[in-house]
Amino acid sequence: MKKMTMVMLMASMVGATACSSEDPINDLYNEMDNFGGGGMAGGMGSATAGSGELTTFTIALDKTTAEPSSVADEYFPDEEDLLENNEFTTEVNIDLSNPTASTENGVEITVNGGHITANHGSTKKICYVVSGKTENGSFTVVGDKKYEVKLNGVDITNPDSAALNLLSGKRAYIVLADGTTNKLADGTTSQNNHKGALYCKGKLLFNGNGALEVYGNYANAIHTADYIVFRKGNNIYANSTIKNGIKANDGVFINGGIINVEVSAAGAKGINCEDDIIINGGRTTVVATGNGTWDSDDQETKAAAGIKADSIITINAGEVYLKATGSGGKGLKADWEAYINGGKLRVITEGGLYYSNGSSENHNYTGNTDNLNDDYTSSPKGIKVGTKNVHGVLDITGGDIMVRTKGTNGEGIESKGTLTITDGRVMVAAYDDAINSSSDLTISGGNVVAVGINNDGLDTNGNLYIKGGTLIAMGAGGAETGIDIDEQHKLYITGGNIFGIGGRVDGSIGSTSQGIATTSGSVAANATVTVSNGSTTLASFTMPPYSYNNGTIMVSAPGMSSGNSYTLKLGSTSQSITASNSINSSMGGGPGGRR
Repeated sequence: MKKMTMVMLMASMVGATACSSEDPINDLYNEMDNFGGGGMAGGMGSATAGSGELTTFTIALDKTTAEPSSVADEYFPDEEDLLENNEFTTEVNIDLSNPTASTENGVEITVNGGHITANHGSTKKICYVVSGKTENGSFTVVGDKKYEVKLNGVDITNPDSAALNLLSGKRAYIVLADGTTNKLADGTTSQNNHKGALYCKGKLLFNGNGALEVYGNYANAIHTADYIVFRKGNNIYANSTIKNGIKANDGVFINGGIINVEVSAAGAKGINCEDDIIINGGRTTVVATGNGTWDSDDQETKAAAGIKADSIITINAGEVYLKATGSGGKGLKADWEAYINGGKLRVITEGGLYYSNGSSENHNYTGNTDNLNDDYTSSPKGIKVGTKNVHGVLDITGGDIMVRTKGTNGEGIESKGTLTITDGRVMVAAYDDAINSSSDLTISGGNVVAVGINNDGLDTNGNLYIKGGTLIAMGAGGAETGIDIDEQHKLYITGGNIFGIGGRVDGSIGSTSQGIATTSGSVAANATVTVSNGSTTLASFTMPPYSYNNGTIMVSAPGMSSGNSYTLKLGSTSQSITASNSINSSMGGGPGGRR
């Protein structure tokens, strides 16, 4: 709902005021909102942030080695990827501090200054044990057979190309020796247009309980032309000031480990893959600080992101922390599909809308966005699935998810296609819509909290199916609603506890197996709201850390029947409500569609 009128602009200004200067999204509530709703204004409600994890959680790099207990079965595309299924019994020692040319055990070692190249040809079972320091050198591997590289306390800086250059197309098993710290860095120039400070032509398979720091000053920090696997015990830090932190063409599979990534370039991704990304354990933290950028080749804007897959992202276990601070930034972005089945996910975006006119002018845009071409804008999103050309699929079957967006136009969770929630805890506080689906949205279980600071809590451009679980949705004042259903679509209820509050009630019922009541009132942050039939409690809601004054309320629960009266207790106040089998659109400004 983005058609601005002066009445709606005034409603937006009333719509939200933070109660404490310590609230991380305090400055949102005092901004003039240029994105008002369509139709006439309804209740002039106001939302106020209180205390609670949704408003206070933070994201920062954490290199401590204690891994989360949440783990799923390890995933490997091929059993050969497991180090324990291989033998590398022939050790070849490489001392970077004292490079020496030799031929031993079928391996030819050549030296050019501080640059060492090892060619094992067709020799099998080779393990390179690499140690020492060089400030103007590198280690390169070529060969026709898979091999192991054990990093045993290395510090490699190559001013002109990759520090660790694995040019063999076969599997590379990188073992971080227990208790060691290893460092790889490249320079700002390149003799061969290299793609990463650590570059691998084949499959890149990490093992071991040591630490590795990789600094990309020319392109990516870590890049593989194939896929990459991380395992329990790995402690890896990747930093790029130019492109991506970790880049893989054919897959990223995080089975465990402590992964920390920082990227600062415009449009850069912390973890970027042209294929699938699967997370089964460990703790992954990404901080992306770059703004959006204009891609003159593709003629569109590109935004920075914490994790980005051109295909599918699956999170089964572990902990994932993603923060994007620049304009248009995304936390988690999958172009096709995303499946969140377990684990802990925290996402923060702080930047506003990025806009480019396609020439030399690139800036954060703060005006009305009604007529802007999507090619020239990039809106910040906590989680985004799908593209303007791909109807994405987002399925949440479990996990503990919190998303907070701060900047102008920032949505919390968006699917460009269907969105389904069957279990887990999903809590979102967003500057714009908290949860948005371009097609059908289905909730059949779990606990869902959606707070839209300046727009709708839950917004669907398809049908909304509520079959179970608990839903709390808060919209802004005026024409913004807790639950917004596109006027061409309907709400179908076959179960679930539902509490929505906003400036008005929006949408129409397709069918319902339980009664719906519409009223008005106020709720306090963290308060308990109940619906009762006499002494029997039909539903209980624990409010998020936001209070709402003078809002239009819609409530439904199993056991409610049309024509019967019930008691709605909003914290310490009670009122009688009467259920019906339809939405009372006379409350507020009447139905209005998606912007």
